[in-house]
Amino acid sequence: MMLSKIAFRNILRNGRRSLMTASAIAVGGIAMILFGEYNDFAFLGLQTQTVTASGHMSVFAKGYFEFGSGNPSGYSISKYKDVIRLIENDPELKPMVNVVTPTVSLFGIAGNFSVDASKTFFGTGFVPSDRDRMRHWDEYRLRPANYVFSPLGVGDKEINKGIVGVGLARVLGLCEALKVANCPPPPKEAAPVVNNAPALSVDLAELTARDRTAAAASAAPVEPRLDLLGATANGAPNVVNFYVTEAQSQGVKELDDAFVGMHIALAQELLYGRGEHKAVAIQIQLHRTEDLERAKARLNRLFAEHSLPLEVRDFTELSASYVQIRNFLTVMFGFLTVIMLMIVIFTVVNTMTMSVMERVNEIGTARAMGIRRSGIRRLFVLEGFLLGVIGATAGAVLATLLSIWFNNAGIMYTPPGQAHPVPVRLLTNDWVLIYRVWIGLVIIATVGALVPAGRAARMKVVDALRHV
Repeated sequence: MMLSKIAFRNILRNGRRSLMTASAIAVGGIAMILFGEYNDFAFLGLQTQTVTASGHMSVFAKGYFEFGSGNPSGYSISKYKDVIRLIENDPELKPMVNVVTPTVSLFGIAGNFSVDASKTFFGTGFVPSDRDRMRHWDEYRLRPANYVFSPLGVGDKEINKGIVGVGLARVLGLCEALKVANCPPPPKEAAPVVNNAPALSVDLAELTARDRTAAAASAAPVEPRLDLLGATANGAPNVVNFYVTEAQSQGVKELDDAFVGMHIALAQELLYGRGEHKAVAIQIQLHRTEDLERAKARLNRLFAEHSLPLEVRDFTELSASYVQIRNFLTVMFGFLTVIMLMIVIFTVVNTMTMSVMERVNEIGTARAMGIRRSGIRRLFVLEGFLLGVIGATAGAVLATLLSIWFNNAGIMYTPPGQAHPVPVRLLTNDWVLIYRVWIGLVIIATVGALVPAGRAARMKVVDALRHV
């Protein structure tokens, strides 16, 4: 206790220098805590975005992950409804599962022949009510209380309706019909519309001609119409009518220029024709992400027990961008941490070295009175420890206040994978992060005091006493 009092008084002896040292430690703590809280929010936000879009896991036919993206009909799940019932009724999986839903992915050509435009598209078929339930998943309570979900654009009973990407709407001349903002019309001087769809032996306009007569006989819907052309599992061309309810930005230009979201029944009709309607994947969303490994292991055992040629992939395997962004932010946080700790340790070493040089006579006197070298070393190490405690505590308090201010400041930015600006948010009250930063700064400050403390302890008594 007496040693602690002496160390604390020595810190106060040169208050300006001690304040600057503690401030450097506090700034390092603020930087690490704020960036760490941003990383935490970005990780959880990116995970929430991925899980709400595609679930925690997806079940595929064996081989789809490696070879099925170019041939979805050849790697589809037969009798997928039985597989869904098997998953939903399993006593071990049932408490963990939130949504189990089939999806269909396909490629084709979308045509708007009122303006003689067509383009290749990437389509996703889903069950609208299931997709809506998945969108409301928010395990980490990241959404504000007044958050408003954008319209899904399709309902369970609206089989022929759906959405397209803003880029695809622009290419197919739907901007005016869908009232898309900031969507320029095609240049008037351009004569024929360039068709970037691959050449086919069957003309898409001819295939849709037979449907136009039936459509004209019924009341024309308000939504603009597209004709979607695809190839069935046996290679025959197939065409369906598709009415666009809305154009929604997908965040990535390549996807935005080709995306079509539709009812799963329409996607199955286009991909499988008159054959068996299958599912390309079965998406599974859990209540809690911490159950992912246990649920994945149970699914693999369940499929093995029933001899089902299926495989399970989690969202980290399916979303390359999630893993890349997470790794990038982790490396950036590590880089920032190393820089801040280097600044802290050199500041403490400099401060303690100057303190030793100013107190040479005092050290000699203490040694002459019988204080051992270990006592001198402990005194200076304790001073470094106290500087670390003061600076780290101040940094933790200020970082908490600043994080609250950031969350209420309304600062906007557009993160990766988002189409529109969102507020900068930090994950406040991450006590594990704050505790780790606090402990790290205190340890670094203590370690930084070891070298000057060792130098003070090795001084010879006679030389210290006659030092001028």
